[in-house]
Amino acid sequence: MSNKPWLAHYDKGVPQTIEYPKVPLFHFLEEAARKYPDHTCTIFKGAVISYREMNALTDHMAAALVDEMGVKKGDRVGLFMPNTPQFMIAYFGILKAGGVVVAVNPTYPVDEVIFPVNDANIEIMFTLSRFYERLKAVRERSKLKRIIVTNIKETLPPITRLLFTLVKEKKEGDRVESLADGDVWMKDLLAKHVNSPKPNVAVSADDTALFQYSGGTTGVPKGAVAMHRNVVANTLQIKSWMTGLEEGKEVVLMGIPLFHVYGMVAGMNFGMVVGASLVMVPNARDLKDVLQNISKYKASIFPGVPMLYNGINNHPDVKAGKYNLSSVKACISGSAALMRETKEQFEKLTGGKVFEGYGLSEAPTATHCNPLEGVNKVGSIGMPLPDVDVKVVSLEDGETEVAAGEVGEFIIRGPQVMKGYHNMPTETALALRQMKDGKTWLFTGDIGRMDEEGYFYIFDRKKELIKPGGFQVWPREVEEVIMEHPKVLEVGVGGIPDAERGETVKAWIVVKPGETLTEAEIKALCKEHLAPYKVPTHYEFRTELPKTTVGKILRRELVRQHKEGK
Repeated sequence: MSNKPWLAHYDKGVPQTIEYPKVPLFHFLEEAARKYPDHTCTIFKGAVISYREMNALTDHMAAALVDEMGVKKGDRVGLFMPNTPQFMIAYFGILKAGGVVVAVNPTYPVDEVIFPVNDANIEIMFTLSRFYERLKAVRERSKLKRIIVTNIKETLPPITRLLFTLVKEKKEGDRVESLADGDVWMKDLLAKHVNSPKPNVAVSADDTALFQYSGGTTGVPKGAVAMHRNVVANTLQIKSWMTGLEEGKEVVLMGIPLFHVYGMVAGMNFGMVVGASLVMVPNARDLKDVLQNISKYKASIFPGVPMLYNGINNHPDVKAGKYNLSSVKACISGSAALMRETKEQFEKLTGGKVFEGYGLSEAPTATHCNPLEGVNKVGSIGMPLPDVDVKVVSLEDGETEVAAGEVGEFIIRGPQVMKGYHNMPTETALALRQMKDGKTWLFTGDIGRMDEEGYFYIFDRKKELIKPGGFQVWPREVEEVIMEHPKVLEVGVGGIPDAERGETVKAWIVVKPGETLTEAEIKALCKEHLAPYKVPTHYEFRTELPKTTVGKILRRELVRQHKEGK
C-alpha cells in the first residue's frame, strides 16, 4: 500500500520510522544491567534476580559454553524448558557465546523433538531435570551429544526450595540421581565459571540469533532463521508501539511460552529493553498461579492469547473478587482471533486495555497491532508497526496489488523479516519473493483485506494451519498419526471454532468395513505421538469423506459442514 494510510492513525508518540542500532541482541541485557543494575530482572516463585546478576550469570554461562562445552560461533544450541530464570540464563549465554538459540516446546514427545535437533544439528541442549529422560531418548535417535540439566528448584527461594525437595521433587519427576557420562548440571557449570568474563567472541547484528521451527506446507517443520538485527528491530518496534510506559518501573507477566518467538520477543526482550521486571510463569494453564502473580507483583504488561484472557474472565475466584487485577495496563493479544466479549470483559475486569496484534515466526514476532490509545477495531489485527510495509495482492497472480476492501494475500516487508528457512531453498523461494518493484517481500499465506484507514483483517489461511490457543497444528501431521491405527480407512483433520482456544482440532474418521473403533482408542493413540495441543478435541465417525475429483479429502468442506451443523 504505497500511500500507507495507517500512518495517519498511529497513536501520538509512535514514530513512523525508527533508527535501529547495529548491535547483537544481548546488548539489551547489558544496557539494562548498566542503567538498572539493582532493579529486578526476574521474579520466580518469590526469588529475585537483578539485572546486574542476570548479566553476570549469562557471561559465566557463555564462558562455560565456549571454554568447557566447545561451542563455536554459529553452533546451534537447544533449549527445552518452560518459562524459568534458567531459560534466560541459557538463552543469553548461548547468544554471548556466538551460538544460535533453537528453543523447542518442552511438551513435545520424543518423535517431535528429533526433527529440529537433527535439522539444526544440535549437539548440546539445555533442559529441566523433569525432561531429562525424554532428551536421553532423543539422543539415541539424533545428533544430540550432551545435555545440560537444571532442576527447577535451583532458582527457588531457600524455604520454598527445601519444601519442594521434601514434598514435590520426586513426585513431580524432577529428581535425577545421576547424569549420564558427558552430561552436566547447569549449576556446576555456573559455579566453575563464576569468575569468568564474557568470552571474546565477535557477534554482529548480521549474525544468526535464532532458529524458530514452524510447520511447512506439507507439515514438515521449517526453521525460520532470524539474525540479531531482525530480533533487535522487532523488539524496538514493539517498544515504540507501547506508548506511556515508565521505563524501569513496569512489570511484565511472562505467561506466554519463551520457547515461542511471541513470548521471547514481545515478552522477554521487550521487557528487557524497558528495564521491566519479568514475572516467570512456567505453565499459564495454571490460572491460579497466573492470578496470584498478577495480584502479588502488580503486573502491568500482560502479553497473552484470547484463551488465557477468557479463562481469567470465567475463573470462579475472579468472579468472587478474590484477586486484585487493577495493576494491568496493557495486553497484547496474539496468535488467535480475539472475541469482542473476551476483550470487553477483561478490560472491565482490570481497567487495562487489550489490543489485538498479528505476527509470525518468519518476522519474529509482530508485524501488526491495534493502537494502545486509538481506535481498536474488533476483528482487526490492527495496523503495520513502524517500518513495516504491507500489500494485499491478488490470489490469482500473486502480484497485482488489490484495492482497499478487496480480498487477497498479505505480503510484508520490514527489518524484522527472516533471512530464510534453514536447509529449505524451495520453501524460502516460495516465502521470500522479489516483486516487480525490485524488492523482496514475505508471502504470509494469510488471506484478508485492508480497510480505508489502513487496518487489516484476516479471513482465512491460504495454507491450512490450525491455531489452538495460539499454537500451530498442521492437519497432515495429525492425520498421519491417526492413519497408523489399523482400523482407520480415511481421516480428515481441520480447525473448528472454539470459544476458549479460538480454534481447536477436529478429526473426521472413516473406519474400515467390519471394524469398530471408539473415540477413546483414537485419542489414546494421538496422546502417545502428539503434543497435547495437537490432540483432537472433537471426533466424528463417518461412512465417507468429501473429496475432489482426484480423490483428495476436502478439509475445508468438512469444516464448513461442521459450522453448518451437517
